[in-house]
Amino acid sequence: RGFADLPAFLDSGDLLVFNDTRVIKARLTGSKASGGRVELLIERQLNETEALAHVRASKAPRAGGLLNLAGACQAEVLAREGELFYLRFDRPLAAFLETFGETPLPPYLQRAAEASDAERYQTVYARQPGAVAAPTAGLHFDRAMLAETAAMGVQHAYITLHVGAGTFQNLREDQLNANRLHSERVEVSEQLVAAVAETCARNGRVIAVGTTSVRALEFAARDGQLREFSGESDLFIRPGYRWRVVDAMLTNFHLPQSSLLMLVAAFAGTQRIRNVYRHAVEQRYRFFSYGDAMLIQARGEDL
Repeated sequence: RGFADLPAFLDSGDLLVFNDTRVIKARLTGSKASGGRVELLIERQLNETEALAHVRASKAPRAGGLLNLAGACQAEVLAREGELFYLRFDRPLAAFLETFGETPLPPYLQRAAEASDAERYQTVYARQPGAVAAPTAGLHFDRAMLAETAAMGVQHAYITLHVGAGTFQNLREDQLNANRLHSERVEVSEQLVAAVAETCARNGRVIAVGTTSVRALEFAARDGQLREFSGESDLFIRPGYRWRVVDAMLTNFHLPQSSLLMLVAAFAGTQRIRNVYRHAVEQRYRFFSYGDAMLIQARGEDL
């Protein structure tokens, strides 16, 4: 089956929930005052001129240090918190990134960003700037598929989770022990809450497009009831999790040792996912961001 067959698995009255975050040109290169090369990945813009960023350099910059970026901007290092640096830029950051930044491709692609990636690595419905990675299950949708599913009575709703760089990282022991992931910004609107309630009332299914939509929905319902929400989420979904909102999910094939793979196993069942991934490897399915997707239509019991 190909992605074009998706409508055959949907019913009138179902609800597709899409993450409408938009990937920003978050990667910058420059130099320290000493002349050493520096690479930045903006994790999150805090206000017009300040941001949290990952900084790669031969020696980590200290508070008060200046970074010269793209020959057009300076950023001052304000502080460091774990793996992230607080930076203050000498001009409005959003416009600077749009002009001088690069699309932050996943590290496993092992190639430089191309001009075409600015649109290819973006869903057709992306509208809320802030992510450093695309919600990749949504990349399969084009406007024709959106129109086809809407015409058959499938409802569409949008949620926002600004995907951070932590989505590419292996799980750390401290995250497993604390049962928390990296923090990401989530926006759940009153309209989304109403759409889910209406879907449940007509016995339709809430189908999350991508693991980011899953995490945003489930975090906003963490007390048992889905609510409007704006803030940070560090929800870690792993086998044994008690599901509250999501009835089915569309997701790509994920990296081993990742929180995304644990989330999918929590929904479908660990052994079931092992079998699915074994089949995917045997059939040479494409994995990761520009890869194939699967629709998980029912929750499985874990072992």
